[in-house]
Amino acid sequence: MAAKNHGLRVKVHADEMSWSGGAELAADVGAISAEHLLFSSVDGVKAMASKGVVAVLLPAAALSLMLGRFADARLMIDCGVPVALGTDFNPSCLVESMQLIVAFACHFMRLTPAEAITAATINSAHAVGRAGDVGSLEVGKRADVVVLDAPNHKFLGYHFGVNLVEKVVKNGRVVVDKEANPSEIVHLEE
Repeated sequence: MAAKNHGLRVKVHADEMSWSGGAELAADVGAISAEHLLFSSVDGVKAMASKGVVAVLLPAAALSLMLGRFADARLMIDCGVPVALGTDFNPSCLVESMQLIVAFACHFMRLTPAEAITAATINSAHAVGRAGDVGSLEVGKRADVVVLDAPNHKFLGYHFGVNLVEKVVKNGRVVVDKEANPSEIVHLEE
């Protein structure tokens, strides 16, 4: 509460290794998000839904820790909790690929490809309080876009372990272009 009283947005590292009441705490303090949530209770998930707390799910962390379980994304979505996705890149989880995270969310957390893409984009922007300027393609928002070599969005849940990036646009400027040299991705000068 001290952080909140000083104008900081509260984020809660919750229920990763066991149930600790983290989801309930996130709701009680009005956190912007709660991360991990592998062992959260149904009551905790419902409390998060009632307070608009974003669940940031980190499937690569669960895989790295070999816990034998993943957060119950289906329960969260069914209860009305907005679900976001992240890599949890750190020394115990050296995964940087959001493409892989999207596939893991589809395979291990039963998200549809559309739900996983929503979780990786606009819901993740909401989880850090930035949905007004990033996270979706809308007039007035920053033009940050990744163009993938995939026939449609459903492909992302099934083709993983390879880099599908064709182009990256940052603030409306192309900064990565695979077409410039098909054998490697070229990082263009800004």
